[in-house]
Amino acid sequence: MSRPIRVGITHGDYNGIGYEIIVKALGDERITELCTPVIFGSKALMTQARTQFAPEEFRFTPITSAAAATDGHINLVDITDEDPELQPGIPTPESGKAAVVALDAAIQALQEGHIDVLVTAPICKENAYNDETFPYPGHTEYLEAVSGDEAKALMILFSDKMRVALLSTHLPVAEVAGAVTQERVIDTVMRLNDTLRRDFAIDGPRIAVLALNPHAGDGGLLGHEEQDIITPAIEECRRNGVLVFGPKAADGFFGSGLWRNFDAIIAMYHDQGLIPLKMVAGSEGVNFTAGLPFIRTSPDHGTAFDIAWKGKADETSMRQAIYQALDLFRNRAIFARASRSPLRRHYTEKGADKTVDLTKDTED
Repeated sequence: MSRPIRVGITHGDYNGIGYEIIVKALGDERITELCTPVIFGSKALMTQARTQFAPEEFRFTPITSAAAATDGHINLVDITDEDPELQPGIPTPESGKAAVVALDAAIQALQEGHIDVLVTAPICKENAYNDETFPYPGHTEYLEAVSGDEAKALMILFSDKMRVALLSTHLPVAEVAGAVTQERVIDTVMRLNDTLRRDFAIDGPRIAVLALNPHAGDGGLLGHEEQDIITPAIEECRRNGVLVFGPKAADGFFGSGLWRNFDAIIAMYHDQGLIPLKMVAGSEGVNFTAGLPFIRTSPDHGTAFDIAWKGKADETSMRQAIYQALDLFRNRAIFARASRSPLRRHYTEKGADKTVDLTKDTED
């Protein structure tokens, strides 16, 4: 690119820890050498957060739109009509609405090419949810809906040590078994394989699929999903050239350290995959929404209302979300260039001093 990558950052629910982790993550003046941050939030709240949490030399530049962002500066697009009423630790209708307004403004900036990647601070799902304005259980589902018919989001949480994709995301446990279908397992494996190659630059990735039931069903004694659904789906993916293995009983898979042999893991439901991921990743976990036409990452934690605006929040996950968004963006761009004009396939006949191009039709 002829300019630094522009990272759009939404403020999330402002009564949570969003502003604190944003200011702390951007507090190192070297950040503007790596990218151009464009925050979508409140000038008044950003000023207050700078006073409370940032080093003395921290500065940001208010702008009217993302199109006016200046490289070498931390930019802020003020999405509020008036100064918000801050109520630390208390989700309010106003803070929920402001979270959605910031997200919509960032999506518009992405679509218009004024920012290149999106990093979202945590929202309170219950607070943001509204049947008319935000009828979605979280960022992942909303971003898929606004990205067009071809977008199909895949939730991946990862660190340098482990990558976990979820077959089902924000779904009640009582509904998980019904969501495990052969079609869905195949689709998740194939899309994960694609994003590992495209976004993580892994050639020939090895994927492990977890079982749904204890002991992988114990041959049908503890459930038939492994025999009837998951195993046939894995075999179909293997026939399509994917290096996929399983179903693996989750307790032994993680407890024995077998997970270290794989580039990524597919968990059947939220807590099955994210508990071990968060134990391994610690404060460095990142949430990545694969399958969208743009890169979106976020910290792997929530709004933490209990410590909001108290100076206790750890910004590590937010900083990693920014860094990883840059890496994912570059990987995807490199993959796109490499795939745009692939070399033509050739076959050399034995005993013949010629090369036949198999991409062309030939006739005797």
